Amino acid sequence: MSITRRRFLQGSLAAGAAATLPTPFYINRALAQQEPLRIYAWAGYFNDAMLADFTDKTGIPATFTPYGTNDELMNSLRASAGEGFDVIMPTVDRVPGYLDYDLIQPLDESRIHWDGALESAIQGSEVGGVVDGKRYFAPSDWGTEAITWHRRYADIDRANLSYADLWNPEHGQGVTVRGHSALVGIGLWLEREGRLPRPLLDSYASEEAMRANFDVILEEAIKHKAMLVQFWNTENEAQAAFRTNGAIIGQTWDSTAFRLQQEGDDIAYGAPKEGALAWMEGFVIPKNARNPDAVYELINWYYTPEAGAMFVEATGYNSTSRGATELLPEATRRFFTESYTEQDLENLWWWPIQEPWYVALRNEYQDRYLSA
Repeated sequence: MSITRRRFLQGSLAAGAAATLPTPFYINRALAQQEPLRIYAWAGYFNDAMLADFTDKTGIPATFTPYGTNDELMNSLRASAGEGFDVIMPTVDRVPGYLDYDLIQPLDESRIHWDGALESAIQGSEVGGVVDGKRYFAPSDWGTEAITWHRRYADIDRANLSYADLWNPEHGQGVTVRGHSALVGIGLWLEREGRLPRPLLDSYASEEAMRANFDVILEEAIKHKAMLVQFWNTENEAQAAFRTNGAIIGQTWDSTAFRLQQEGDDIAYGAPKEGALAWMEGFVIPKNARNPDAVYELINWYYTPEAGAMFVEATGYNSTSRGATELLPEATRRFFTESYTEQDLENLWWWPIQEPWYVALRNEYQDRYLSA
């Protein structure tokens, strides 16, 4: 996985410097007469301007329903047997789990304008996004979860940043984390110090290894729980931890720091030496989608520089649309260069495939952490 994902990062950076434009966007006016495209995606991923632009370019009306977590998405789709929406946007590591429940359908790759997407992203999404030779996932964006801190109140050595810095007693009760991913961050810290019984990646291969590691991780997490001002689970909750609830440091998505910076807060974001937790998301069609034709129009609309840039400005995440970077405001591009060194990008820790058995155990340990 590390090889393909590294190629992805190298390709995305190169494309930001000199991208070739995709072939002209194809407008299928016949689809304009069909029912609306029903989008089910992460909160904030489609704003009114984006939906209006999609409709203007294609003639297809679209509705957007937000969700806040991968688990919420999975539970919704399982409850409806894959009905209710035409397109979803899970992280690539969760795609095989949807196949276990027979909830999604393979993509017709001939209908997608792949020349509008970064080739490195297409290749990098093969792990998880391609199963038994069939592609189920068209990559849309990527980002990280690492350390966000308030420069005025948290004294951080950026060059030696670690997940252990979250638990510096000087931060008092000023830490915010997401339960299950905080356990992984602690696991990476403990692994670096040689304090885990098994390699952390073994936790994704067997229940025995997972329990052996997470028993140690949970014990360490509970030691520091009194420092938490708030657990977060969605983007809005992570922002609120800093904005109104007194957090000065936290393990959050990059978008949290980006949006707080936009509001004028003296916020920084950085990757720990253990590696920022990296993810990729993309377009997936549920098995019983009513309007799959319109999904291909959405993907092809997104794989244009203009749409990709609109997405980045709305979310703070990194688009896989070729040429989007060159259309971004200077402040957006500056956030990326200030947040990641070349070494950080070489050292990303990509989420492994999270099969249903692992997710169930992960949630068990998270619940024990939250209730301790």
